[in-house]
Amino acid sequence: MKTGIIVILGATLLGVLYVIWHLWRITPGGWTAKLLVTGLFLLWMAAAFASMLLRKQASISTITALYELGHPWMIAFLYLLIVFVVADLGILVRLIPKGWLIDNAITLVGILGVIAVVLTAGGIHYRHKYREELTIRTEKPLGKSLTIVFASDLHIGYSNRKDELGRWVDLINAEEPDLVLFAGDIMDIQLRPLVAGNYAESFHRLTAPAFTVLGNHEYIGGEADAERFLKEAGICLLRDSVVRAKGITIIGRDDRSNTHRKRLSELVDSSSDFSILLDHQPSHLEEAEASGIDFQFSGHTHRGQVWPLNWLTDALFEKSWGYYKRGNTQYYVSSGLGIWGPKIRIGTRSEYLVLHIEPCTP
Repeated sequence: MKTGIIVILGATLLGVLYVIWHLWRITPGGWTAKLLVTGLFLLWMAAAFASMLLRKQASISTITALYELGHPWMIAFLYLLIVFVVADLGILVRLIPKGWLIDNAITLVGILGVIAVVLTAGGIHYRHKYREELTIRTEKPLGKSLTIVFASDLHIGYSNRKDELGRWVDLINAEEPDLVLFAGDIMDIQLRPLVAGNYAESFHRLTAPAFTVLGNHEYIGGEADAERFLKEAGICLLRDSVVRAKGITIIGRDDRSNTHRKRLSELVDSSSDFSILLDHQPSHLEEAEASGIDFQFSGHTHRGQVWPLNWLTDALFEKSWGYYKRGNTQYYVSSGLGIWGPKIRIGTRSEYLVLHIEPCTP
């Protein structure tokens, strides 16, 4: 784990140096102009890292401001890196003149302008929450048709704050669900803003019983604290446990962060109920199929949040987003209702799932 973090940090540092070098070369004028452009880039980066490094020391309002200011840098950096790599390759194969990247105000303004437009559009796109609807018919005993709202990866805290959570609760209640099921990462790394802002009271407005499992962010922030918050919020936490509600069986697996979590086969019983599995990370989907699970809901991937990172998640996971079927087991992997880091979606979407379970008519 530590080795992986060192590799990521090292690669990021090299990428930052590469982007700064290109910004320095492409900025026209003398040292003053070049220092201004590269200095602003570094200050923007500093705000992003300060928001993460100072979470325990600085005030909540300060960290919130740093989140808003600094986190879009991550995507700007990604796209600057892509643009300069592609440009260098173009120069290498003589498709692009070298002069385009040296002391060229038009190229600099063009690149920064396009990235600014893309980030702005991505921020607007993130505000829209997609309603995904799915109907499953089952021959298993079911007293009546059920409507269940599923959501994952709320990441409430410094980025997604209480007013936004309230809007999401309104969207969920508008479906008049029988149950509300969350697939982990309700909190975003740290519990402090949730406690200070009394976020728990927003969940009390839910009009249906709510259940959840832990995600990796609950483990990063401290699962014991997360458990206390969820109890205060009135959300039933399933940690390698099973509950029967509204005529169905809900199985909640602990997150993979717990290396000693139970095997799914240990949680499945011989019940004839329609079964739903909540598992934050969509790894080893074959386990649900082998255990005879009817429906699995997962999140975690965010589908990369922005293009082209969705290509990476699509390669890493058997299914990184959307509806899927394996044998008799049906799945939905959500790209998340909230988001980690910058509140920007490019090539992906923020969503919640409305699932209708209907008994088959004779």
